[in-house]
Formats: sequence, C-alpha cells, structure tokens
Amino acid sequence: MRARLVAGNWKMHGSRAANLALLDAIVAGVGGVECAVCVPFPYLAQVAERLQGTQVAWGAQNLSEYASGAHTGEVSAAMLAEFGCRYVLVGHSERRQIYGETDAQAAAKFAAAQGAGLKPIFCVGETLEERDAGRTEAVVARQLDAVLGKGRFGDAVLAYEPVWAIGTGRTATPEQARAVHGFLRQRVGAATRILYGGSVKPQNAAAIFAMPDVDGGLIGGASLVAQDFVAICAAAQTKG
Repeated sequence: MRARLVAGNWKMHGSRAANLALLDAIVAGVGGVECAVCVPFPYLAQVAERLQGTQVAWGAQNLSEYASGAHTGEVSAAMLAEFGCRYVLVGHSERRQIYGETDAQAAAKFAAAQGAGLKPIFCVGETLEERDAGRTEAVVARQLDAVLGKGRFGDAVLAYEPVWAIGTGRTATPEQARAVHGFLRQRVGAATRILYGGSVKPQNAAAIFAMPDVDGGLIGGASLVAQDFVAICAAAQTKG
C-alpha cells in the first residue's frame, strides 16, 4: 500500500520568527501521516535544526541541473542534501510558466536530485487554455515522458497540479482529479505516489484524498496556516 504524503510548498514566504511558530505548531499537530515542508533556500538551516528528530521532513522548492560550476545564484542537489533535505520540488508550474523552465530542463533537474539521494516531487499540469482545448492528457504525458524517457521514475513522487487551480481559488472536482491521476497511474505504475496540488484546503481535502490514485497533496497557501495544514494532514490520515 502506498504511504500517503502531504507536502507544503511555502513558495516565497516566511521569516525566521514566523517560520518557528509555524513549525512548532505543525510538529505539535501532525501525526499518523508522512508530511514535509518545502521551504525557501535561506531557511533550510533553520528548518533542518527545528525538524531534526521529528516526524516532519523538509525539502527545497527548486535545484540546479548542474553539480557545480559558474552558475551564479543556483543551488545544487548536493548542497540540499547537506542540509538534510529529503524532498525537492521539480518542474513546478511557476518554474515552467514564469521562468521558462523546459521539459528537458525539468528532467535534468529530476536526474540531478536522484543522483544526490533526494526524492524529487515532480510536478505536471495543464493550463486552463490547454484543458479547455481537451489537451490535458497530452500535456501531462509530454511533461512526464521527458523523465520516463531517461530512465526509471524510482521512488520519486509525482504531483498533478492543474495550473488553472493554483492560487486562483478554483479547484478541480474530485472526479477531475481522479481522471488525471488515473491516467498518470497507467504511466508510472502502482508503486508511485501521486499527489494532487491545486488549491487543497481543509474543506475539500477529504473528498479529494478519498479518490482512487490520489495519495496525498502538494499544498500551497494552506501550508502557511498551521491549523489548515494540520487539518489537511488529518484528512490524508483518514483516507480509506
């Protein structure tokens, strides 16, 4: 049986004081389900120190595809591993949409993460225009195949994040999530965890997590509110 996972993506939010209060509340409130927080690079040391020895894992939101060299402003997989990261987000829609990250670059980052012993959380998803054009499956297959064409997915995590449901207040219905997760399941096999990552909240988490092939969530805004994040983790714990 696949272990459920709830991963928080803090995006570009946080301060040392706010982080500590949030982490304290998460550590005190979660249990019975694997959870992680993916935080901005400057806070990795603080987060690692606070979460060491707890049930909460931590990770980063991006990495370089290069191991080292003249890449000013970039962070390598080995650097993340030194800070105890278990996870790293790869191919998030904001990296693709805002910063022009290509399928090939995301695949190279995926390989770099695995090479350093990190577990990539590999993100795929379609825009509203692509969904309305009936191209959802073609888009997520293209994004995923960039990785599958280079080798095994291994113990990495896959996250379906419809771009039209991120930060917009819109959420795919449980049935819409189930349909895409089922399509992805056919491509990665029964062992891979597939998370849903589009505006998950305490109010809709249980219904989404109850769908077959949904193994947890990649949580954005709600991961910055301890009460909400803990409630979402609880919803994942009670999934049948």
